[in-house]
Amino acid sequence: MKLVTLEREGRYTLGVKTDRGIFDVAASLNADSVAPAGSFGNIPRTVREAIEGGAEALAALQRHVEQALAQKERSAFLLDEADVDFGPCVTDPGKIICVGLNYRKHAEETNAPIPQFPILFNKFNNTLNAHRKDVPLPKVSSKVDYEAELAIVIGKKAKYVSKERALDYVFGYCNANDLSARDLQMRTPQWLLGKSCDGFSPIGPYLVTADEVGDPNRLSIRCIVNGELRQNSNTADMIFHCDEIVSYISQHMTLEPGDIILTGTPEGVVLGLPENKQVYLKDGDIVTVEIEKLGSLTNRMVREV
Repeated sequence: MKLVTLEREGRYTLGVKTDRGIFDVAASLNADSVAPAGSFGNIPRTVREAIEGGAEALAALQRHVEQALAQKERSAFLLDEADVDFGPCVTDPGKIICVGLNYRKHAEETNAPIPQFPILFNKFNNTLNAHRKDVPLPKVSSKVDYEAELAIVIGKKAKYVSKERALDYVFGYCNANDLSARDLQMRTPQWLLGKSCDGFSPIGPYLVTADEVGDPNRLSIRCIVNGELRQNSNTADMIFHCDEIVSYISQHMTLEPGDIILTGTPEGVVLGLPENKQVYLKDGDIVTVEIEKLGSLTNRMVREV
């Protein structure tokens, strides 16, 4: 299932992508003519409720959508995707954990040694952004870079989980762009400053449930800037694969439902180019991240005012 966050007047509600458009779950449940939530169990109204409700909530949601779409009068709850105002596909993660230098060829292009352990850093909720929303280019940076990444969304509380069981704790996956102000990032040995500017973590457009994705370690991943292909790789090039990452992090901290893990970026970023060929993102640039089975995440860069 592909879950969507719909934004209306600053409020987030749940949608589901279907072959006929985006089904507005909250509007459907609020309509007098639609069966109440208890009819199929606890039907989630937000992405957070879907994540925390797990398999039971998803089953109830699936049955509700199927029943509604079988009735012609329910077409009012179908939205044209072109008209949808997307919110972040996960709206309130407790943690945003990132893995640095996790693609072999990316480490090589930046002349960095292959890590022996996952390099972890964090971002905050102020960085969350959504499909088709603008990304502000900070006044204090002139070197903002793109980073196409696969994001893991945790579905169950995880502590000391084995690699073999790690993916059982994953709710789903989504596209992410780990935008990075390189001049701020490299100012000190800690990367946080260059990673945590406002709007620097667009995610979406969909949160795709794990069952629909299958093996996350073999997905094509691309980044396109103003129509030009910049990154073109596969998650198979990861140094530490998704199951290893979830297991490793869980040995050191408890992962909770809704936590997001950004798994690293492949080669092709601006930082990896010779210095005389580095052209960083500027006002008006359009960046699209595409990952197999997860759709396309597009954002425009805008000069901060």
